[in-house]
Amino acid sequence: MRRRRLHLPRWSFAALAILIVAAMSAFSATSTVSQTPQRNAIIFIADGLRPSSVNEKDAPTLLSVRQEGVHFINSHSLFPTFTTANASAIATGHYLGDTGDFSNTIFSDFPVPNSAGTITPFLENDAVLADVNDRFNQNYLNEETLLALARKAGYSTAAIGKLGPVAIQDVTQVNRVNGVVPIPQTVIVDDSTGKTGGIPLPTDVTAVLTSDAYFTNTYVPTYTAASTIAPARTNGAPACTSPGVPAQCRDSNGFSGNNTTPGTDQPNTFQQKYFVDVLTRAVLPTFKNRGKPFVAVYWSRDPDGTQHNQGDSLGSLLPGINGPTARAAVKNADANLKQILETLKQLRLDQTTDVVITADHGFSTISKSVVSRSGTFTKSYAATQTYSGVNTGFLPVGFVAIDLAHFLNLPLYDADTPIVPLDSTGNVTYATVKPGEPVTPTQLQFPRNGDGVIGGGGQVINGKTDASVVVAANGGSDLIYLPSGNPTQANGKTLIENLVDFLSSQDYISGIFADDTFGNIPGALPLSAINLKGTALTPTPALAINFRTFSVSLANPLKTGVEIADSGLQQGQGMHGSFSRSDTYNNMAAIGPDFKSHFTDLLPVSNVDLPLTIAKILNLTVPSTSTLQGRVLSEALAGGSNKRPDGVKTVRSAKNPVSNQETILNYQVVDKTRYFDAAGFHGRTVGLID
Repeated sequence: MRRRRLHLPRWSFAALAILIVAAMSAFSATSTVSQTPQRNAIIFIADGLRPSSVNEKDAPTLLSVRQEGVHFINSHSLFPTFTTANASAIATGHYLGDTGDFSNTIFSDFPVPNSAGTITPFLENDAVLADVNDRFNQNYLNEETLLALARKAGYSTAAIGKLGPVAIQDVTQVNRVNGVVPIPQTVIVDDSTGKTGGIPLPTDVTAVLTSDAYFTNTYVPTYTAASTIAPARTNGAPACTSPGVPAQCRDSNGFSGNNTTPGTDQPNTFQQKYFVDVLTRAVLPTFKNRGKPFVAVYWSRDPDGTQHNQGDSLGSLLPGINGPTARAAVKNADANLKQILETLKQLRLDQTTDVVITADHGFSTISKSVVSRSGTFTKSYAATQTYSGVNTGFLPVGFVAIDLAHFLNLPLYDADTPIVPLDSTGNVTYATVKPGEPVTPTQLQFPRNGDGVIGGGGQVINGKTDASVVVAANGGSDLIYLPSGNPTQANGKTLIENLVDFLSSQDYISGIFADDTFGNIPGALPLSAINLKGTALTPTPALAINFRTFSVSLANPLKTGVEIADSGLQQGQGMHGSFSRSDTYNNMAAIGPDFKSHFTDLLPVSNVDLPLTIAKILNLTVPSTSTLQGRVLSEALAGGSNKRPDGVKTVRSAKNPVSNQETILNYQVVDKTRYFDAAGFHGRTVGLID
C-alpha cells in the first residue's frame, strides 16, 4: 500500500517550528516554576530580649542563629519602645505616625466598652482591639498587614503567643460579626484562646489539638480544662489572691508582688510551652498537609513578662533585670526557638523557610526614687505625698498625672475606675484622685494604672470627655493629649507651652516631642522628627514625654540601664518604653535560604523593615501609601550588595527658656529611612551622644 505524501505550504513549516519552540519554552518555564521551592517565613519575637542577654549559656540557639545566619548588630526598636507599638510596625512595615499605635495605652477619644468605658485603653486585649477597630474604619492601623497580604495571596497564616501583639499581626481578623468573632482565616492562638470572647480556631487545627493525646496528657487538667484552652501564666500555682501564700504565688509568672513582697521567681514556662507545642505539633504539620506556603508569627512573652515581674531585686537597682529569674526567662524563649527550628527540620521545611528573629524593644531596671547614678532623689510633688502601698519618697503610678493636675490646679480623675458605669448613650463617670487623702468607693490616692483625666467633671458625656488634659501612662514614657484644644492661659502662653515649660523642669524628664500642629515649642522637637506624625486614624498625642535614664555601671551601660517609670511595678523590677539606647537596642537576627550566612550587618535596621523584607522574599507587593515605611534589608539577602553605614546624626530643639533644657535626638539614615538611637536632655539618657 503506497503512502500518500502530505504537501504543506512552506509558511506552515515555519509556523510549526515556531509552535514547537513556543511549546518547549512554555514547558521549560513550567519546569522552572515547579522546581523552584515555595518559600515560607517565620517571624520569631522574643519580647524584650536585649542583645547582651544572648550568650552560650542562656541562649545557645539564639546565639547560633546570630553566628550562622545574619547578625543585625545595629538594630532598633521604635520609640515609644512598647510592645503594641512595635507590633504594629512588625505587622505593617509602617512607622507609628501611620499605624496610630503610639503606645500600649493610648487615648481613644471614646469610652471603650470592653475596657470598662475607659478613654485610655490598654491594647493588649483582643476585645479591646475589636472595639478600637469598630471605631476606626474596622482597622485602626489604617494599613494592611503582612499576614493579611499573605493570606490573600493564598498563603496559610498564623500568629501565636502573647495576647495583643499576636492579634495585631492580622488585626481585622478579630472583628466581630453580629457580636461574635467568626473563625478567622489566620490561625490566632493567644492567652484568650478557648475562653469566653476568645478568637476561635480553624477546624483542622482543632482536630489535631483534640486528637493528639500529647496535649491532654501534658496540659489537662493541671494547667487547663481542655486541650483547646490556652493556659494562664500561673504555671499551675494556686491563685495569688489568696492571703498568706506569697511563696507559692511566686511560682506564678503573673505574680508581680508589691512594695513589701517580691514578685515571681519563675519564667512563663507552661503557657509558652503550650503555644510552641500548638505551633510545632498542630499548626506547622497542618500547614504542610494543606500543600501551600505559609507565614507564621510566634510571639514569646518571655523574657519580657518575667523581667517585668521578677522578684530578684525588690527595692534595689542591682541585680535588677540581670538576676537569675530574668536569665531563666531568656532560656525559656531560647527553648521555644530551638523547638521550632527542630520541627522545621523534622518536617523537611528548613530548606524552604526563612526565620527572622527580633525583639520588640530592649529593657531597663525601674527606679521610683533615684534619678541619677550619683543617687539624687526626685523632687517631684507626687513623691512628697503619702500613699498606701508606696514607699515614702517614691513616685506612685500616675505621678505625671498627679504633678500636672497640681501644676494646672485642676481636678484629677482615674480614667480606669468608673464610679458610674458606661451606659448605652456613651456616658461614664470616673473616680476622683486626691493624693494623701483617704480612699473611698469614689476617691483614690493615685490613678490605679497611671492614666489620668485632668480638668472637667471626670465625665464622658455622649461619648466625649470634658477633660482639658488626658495622660496615657505607659512606663518609660507617657503620652499627653489635649482633647479640649490648646487655649491661651492667663500668662499669655498656650496650654501646650505651659506644659512643656513645666515638664522640662521636672527631674524625671529627659526629652519632649510635640505635635507639629502646635508649631515650634522651645525645649521640644516635633513628632515628625521621630516619625510619629503621619496618616494615623487614632488621635495624635499632643506630647510624647521620655523619662530620665542612667546606668548603674559605666563599664556596661546598656546592660545596667535604669529608667524612671510611670508604672505600678516596683523599684528593681523591669520596664521599657524610654528613648534610651538600653530600650531602643533590641536583638535581631535571621537565617534561612534567602539570607546570607555568617554575615554581620553593620547598617542600621529596625522592626519596621521586617515586613517589607519578607514580602520581597515571598514576592508580595506591599502597598506604598506613605513615606513612613521601612526598607528592604537587601544587604542581608543572599546576593545582596554591602553598604557602609553613614554614622550617627544629631538634631536639637531650641532651649526652653524656663528650664534651659533642649531635646537632643540621635539617628542614622539608610536610603532615606531613619533609625532612632536615643533622645533626651543633656546627661539624662543612656547612650545619647550630645
